[in-house]
Amino acid sequence: MRTSIATVCLSGALTEKLTAAARAGFDGVEVFENDLLASPLAPEEIRARCADLGLSIDLYQPMRDIEAVPPDEFRRNLRRAEHKFRLMERLGADTVLVCSSVSPLAVDDDALAAFHLRRLAELADGHGIRVAFEALAWGRHVSTYDHAWRIVEAADHPALGTCLDSFHILARTSDPGDLEGIAEIPGEKIFFLQLADAPLMAMDVLQWSRHYRCFPGQGGFDVAGLLRQVIKAGYQGPLSLEVFNDVFRQAEAGPTAVDARRSLLVLQESVGLTAPPAPVVPTGIAFAELVSPDVEPVSELLEALGFTRTARHRGKPVDLWQQGEARVLLNTGPGARRDGTQLAAVGLESPDPAGAAERAESLLAPVLPRRRTPEDVPLDAVAAPDGTELFFCATGRPGLPDWTTDFVPAEPAEPAEHTEPAEPGALVEPPASGTASGLHRIDHLALTQPWHQFDEAALFHRSVLGLGALDSVDVADPYGLLRSRAVTNADGSVRIALGVGPAPSADDGDRAQHIALATDDLVTAARRFRAAGGRLLTIPANYYDDLAARYEFADGELETFRELGILYDRDADGAFRHCYTETVGRVFFELVQRDAGYRGYGAQNAPVRLAAQHVRRPVR
Repeated sequence: MRTSIATVCLSGALTEKLTAAARAGFDGVEVFENDLLASPLAPEEIRARCADLGLSIDLYQPMRDIEAVPPDEFRRNLRRAEHKFRLMERLGADTVLVCSSVSPLAVDDDALAAFHLRRLAELADGHGIRVAFEALAWGRHVSTYDHAWRIVEAADHPALGTCLDSFHILARTSDPGDLEGIAEIPGEKIFFLQLADAPLMAMDVLQWSRHYRCFPGQGGFDVAGLLRQVIKAGYQGPLSLEVFNDVFRQAEAGPTAVDARRSLLVLQESVGLTAPPAPVVPTGIAFAELVSPDVEPVSELLEALGFTRTARHRGKPVDLWQQGEARVLLNTGPGARRDGTQLAAVGLESPDPAGAAERAESLLAPVLPRRRTPEDVPLDAVAAPDGTELFFCATGRPGLPDWTTDFVPAEPAEPAEHTEPAEPGALVEPPASGTASGLHRIDHLALTQPWHQFDEAALFHRSVLGLGALDSVDVADPYGLLRSRAVTNADGSVRIALGVGPAPSADDGDRAQHIALATDDLVTAARRFRAAGGRLLTIPANYYDDLAARYEFADGELETFRELGILYDRDADGAFRHCYTETVGRVFFELVQRDAGYRGYGAQNAPVRLAAQHVRRPVR
């Protein structure tokens, strides 16, 4: 089906919005009246600009407070409408949105409302324009889609139909049965369909609508269920997005438009309208890549954690550090930021790397060009919304390209005797467990998102990677609330926690990311790390006093936690113990021991951790 987007969804001047919509691949736009009024371009110029961009103007909106008003007011409404219809002819728009009245002058009289809408449709028809009547969820007398349709049906004019808006419908009902009446509306009388999602909130519906809408798949509404009913009715018009959102209004128009169109692609897939390449769910984390302008602080931290530098890329300044199945790449190339170490890329184990890349590209994830020599292994990578590079990997699997063959074993610190030269790709095994810290794999990654891309990131990881999303959680930071949402595969071998601050600020770029490493014995791992010269984050004594009040521990256990800075959480399925290294640049490590049944991330401990990190200045 054709796709469209209302200009109110995007930030910037009208011409910027039109360009962003076209570049994202939309077929058309709804022109919001305020955008037209603020534009220096004449309607004819806007029409020509849209034509040059390959965009149709699918709707002009909104026209308000038309129906069921006193005679003098209705005469003024018709005069106003005549002016708007002439403007729409110049603009090249053939459908106008009329919202149900919120005017205090409006009366509760369906027959009068139908008469007024028929008169309006007769006037519109003379200009070749259709009128789409929509029930606002806060309409004075008409607030439901079925009520609006009854009035349209009673008016009985070919130029009058209804507009269905998923927000206005779903904000008033959570019962799927209430949507079944949509399929009974003749498809040709559904003149337009506007789509929006929203988080489930208990608040005034007008404020909810004006500030918190989001794109389909980013909230809690059953937008797909509504769309199925609209399709069943026989609707043939465009799928159009109308999203009022304070964040989108401040964010760059281009990425927002891409996010918007991706949401429609995923929505169409969910109802069977399209069949893009199926998601290829990652099965593990192959590596995490750090970039750093200064190798020494990061190398010291990795060594203290028990990692060994086992290999080096044959043509790039990238070292492979390894411990068990946990692999960290350390990149000191010219692309490293000067403001310190950061987590720049993630390797995801994939059963079908080519299929995963094809899926990503079909959902508008930018495929990243790579500088490679003919000998380098072909490795597909795409960019996540925050700029993190995601590589689709097949480590050690016959018949598939193995990224490790681009690495040659690192030279040992001391000359080794009686050893044969190793082949490229034959990675040196990490040291025996007696000298390592017992960290055996990456448990999860925490990625800080730009403030305006949190919802986009959750949709991206769910739709492009096929990961499941947990509920969003708010975490108290000493300087404001943070939001966090985890995405994971079914067995928990891939866990990514997405986090973001509440608004843009100078500190957003300094918010740290982290790599969580799993161990079966956190106390031993923490002691070995400290014995190797590592520094763990100091946790206030007040935290442990509270732990003693909430839980019972074995003799000496709480004292050990206090000594090492170990935090503790428990749910119905198990316990979670974790501690943190101090931060290097923008990165720190978390050491975790989770019981098999525990699925969380110790979120209730996050405020304590964040406060402790604010006390310590990061090491650059």
